Amino acid sequence: MPALDTIQKLEILADAAKYDASCASSGTAKRNSKGGKGVGSTEGMGICHAYAPDGRCISLLKILLTNHCIFDCHYCVNRKSSNVRRARFTPQEVADLTLTFYRRNYIEGLFLSSGIIKSSDFTMEQMVETARILREDHDFRGYIHLKTIPEADPQLVHQAGLYADRVSINVELPTDAGLTRLAPDKNALQIEGAMGGVKSAIIQAKDERKRFKHAPRFAPGGQSTQMIVGADAATDADIVGKASRLYTGFKLRRVYYSAFSPIPDASAVLPLKRPPLMREHRLYQSDWLMRFYGFAPREVMQATGADGNLPLDIDPKLAWALKFREQYPVDVNRSSREMLLRVPGLGTRAVSQILASRRHRTLRLDDVAKLTVSITKVRPFIETADWRPVMLTDRADLRSLLAPKQEQLELFAA
Repeated sequence: MPALDTIQKLEILADAAKYDASCASSGTAKRNSKGGKGVGSTEGMGICHAYAPDGRCISLLKILLTNHCIFDCHYCVNRKSSNVRRARFTPQEVADLTLTFYRRNYIEGLFLSSGIIKSSDFTMEQMVETARILREDHDFRGYIHLKTIPEADPQLVHQAGLYADRVSINVELPTDAGLTRLAPDKNALQIEGAMGGVKSAIIQAKDERKRFKHAPRFAPGGQSTQMIVGADAATDADIVGKASRLYTGFKLRRVYYSAFSPIPDASAVLPLKRPPLMREHRLYQSDWLMRFYGFAPREVMQATGADGNLPLDIDPKLAWALKFREQYPVDVNRSSREMLLRVPGLGTRAVSQILASRRHRTLRLDDVAKLTVSITKVRPFIETADWRPVMLTDRADLRSLLAPKQEQLELFAA
């Protein structure tokens, strides 16, 4: 078999990395190379498709070290029984690619994952060596995200955290039963044990930084994880419950959701088609409700239907509001921030502006309309100085009035 050149390897291993969604780059320490020291920065603008919470677009070289794998996870295109073209980078090749792309202003960081080759420890050593070359040999100060391997020696995972801005360990599936069935080489207790070790190391490093000025940082961007949606029978309620336990138990920065995508030569135990992408979107919205809108996990679960899944035609906040109409209408001139955040159509910024404005004057419906994309969605759930919804909130057809209208696209539209 002829040896592959760097471009061919890059084509294979960049494509193989596209299934991992946990590729954000927020929350890390700020570094730059001003004064001629080092290479790279975590502060500049990028040109790619990973976005920080402040709106910056972060460009990352997102690749696998190798797509060879000794594991046989049914949902993974790179499993050992899969008939795909294989490739493998050396740590030096990945470091050289990262530096070359950075100097050309293509990227400002690296997201590195890998299949398992030879053993978990050997693979983790190779990934750590890649980060070491960048940090120590080239003083690279850009962003590095390493996907760690839960089966690897904890000391190797710890070394990864000393070099990386963020580390992540994928829990893969929402339920232990689903993991056992679809990923027989993985163990839920082992995965959570590794996540617990990373959590402890992050807390310890922060404590040491408070006491010792030059104490080393450990994954200053925290840790994240990813769950595959739709590969097993787990409902949205199961997924929301799992995400909540992960946030609480391991202080994760983010939980990412990735809709299952059918793969070539798929196992017979997998679904024949992918779930609707809207399902993934609704899970991200539910995640937002728990993280920024004060909703408890059980309340998000209350927004699900009889099948345990969130409705696809309306967002979770509206679904909850329609189920608990006795909570409404909310008086925008008197109600607390917590209640205003539960009004469908009002985001966190709009609520902050309402709270600031009502200190100086009584708000009318037109004032609220200036703060939201659709006042139609907001009206049934609020009171203002000149507006009361009267019977609108209790209308039997309110859902159909507020659900987005389905439009047939024109085949030859200009």
